[in-house]
Amino acid sequence: MQQYIARRGDTVSRIAARHGLTPEHVIQGNPWAGSQPYLYPGQVLFLPSAPRKRYAVQEGDDAHSIASLFGVGIDELEMLNPGVSSGRICLPGKVLVIPAAARREEVYLRGEYGPADLEADTARLADKYPFVSTETIGTSVLGKPITLLRIGSGPRHLHVNGALHANEWLTAPALMRFIEEYAAAFASGSPWHGHQPADWHRDWTLWAVPMANPDGVELVQEGALPDHPYCAALMKWNSGRRSFRHWKANIRGVDLGDQFPAHWEEERDRRQVPGPAPRDYSGHAPLCEPEAAALAALAERIPGDAAVSLHSQGAEIYWNYRGYEPPESKRWAAGLAAVSGYRAVELTGSDAGYKDWFIQRFRKPGFTVELGIGKNPLPAADFEDMALETGLILGAILSNLK
Repeated sequence: MQQYIARRGDTVSRIAARHGLTPEHVIQGNPWAGSQPYLYPGQVLFLPSAPRKRYAVQEGDDAHSIASLFGVGIDELEMLNPGVSSGRICLPGKVLVIPAAARREEVYLRGEYGPADLEADTARLADKYPFVSTETIGTSVLGKPITLLRIGSGPRHLHVNGALHANEWLTAPALMRFIEEYAAAFASGSPWHGHQPADWHRDWTLWAVPMANPDGVELVQEGALPDHPYCAALMKWNSGRRSFRHWKANIRGVDLGDQFPAHWEEERDRRQVPGPAPRDYSGHAPLCEPEAAALAALAERIPGDAAVSLHSQGAEIYWNYRGYEPPESKRWAAGLAAVSGYRAVELTGSDAGYKDWFIQRFRKPGFTVELGIGKNPLPAADFEDMALETGLILGAILSNLK
């Protein structure tokens, strides 16, 4: 058992990931940590030693098959189980200690995925794959960068954004994982789930903003400590609740999903939320928030041939907007539904979203994709499925739905 002192930005999940534990291990040793919404700097936790995975040798096993089964190297397996590679102890019933598998991906969850994780992963991808370029297209209310990644050199342009809603932060790493897998496949000349990334790169340029609402994401994950510049206001807007897990808005209580100039006044009147709130407040004017303004400015600077806004949850794809959408949108939506297992939905009674504005402004296909099923924020265990579904949808668009 070791002692750990919580620091700013720590969460139970992040501490667990850093020490090779599960959140349940941390809470088991510190029951109080499961009864408060966030950790506070200076709190002392007692952490158990990381548990070792074990495996009972089965008939027909050898060191190579066991190493392959768990994705580890023979040398690593031998280090913890001397003699296993020679076959002397690799006998049915023998219990072996399995080393932790090395991560092959740069993008994975180390607890919650916040602005710092995005910054680190962006730097790693840009360093590993020089053809992935990055820039900052604006800053949030609190001055955090709104990061853009670009890949491809084609004449057609696809805009994609994630984490527009704060408690839908899992969409950010899902998009980042697709960018990594695209880049890795392109660099090696390999196919990706039946697609050819070399064709994507030749035909399209992908403009991706994985975390459009970094302040809100950080608030959901870490809460508002007393020294937070908006602490008093946030507590008021949140009706005195200390947990912000349900928060969708940006740090000023404006719902960025209701910020775009597509029948904005009608959406504001329909919502009837008069001021800052966890969700559904449209702001005092369209694009009054810097995060929404940055997305709109990017699309105006680089007019797109298609756009996708990633949200959660519902396993649905919204593709239309008041008849402004081009004829191919419905066909594209059916194709995206087929590859992802999601449901294509013709939506009415909703305005002022990014997809709505993009369709109205450019008359090109635009989609809101509701990743996953459950209650936001979705559990980290859903990440791998969400990342694959994101990739299948974006891959289908980049392949022109062939």
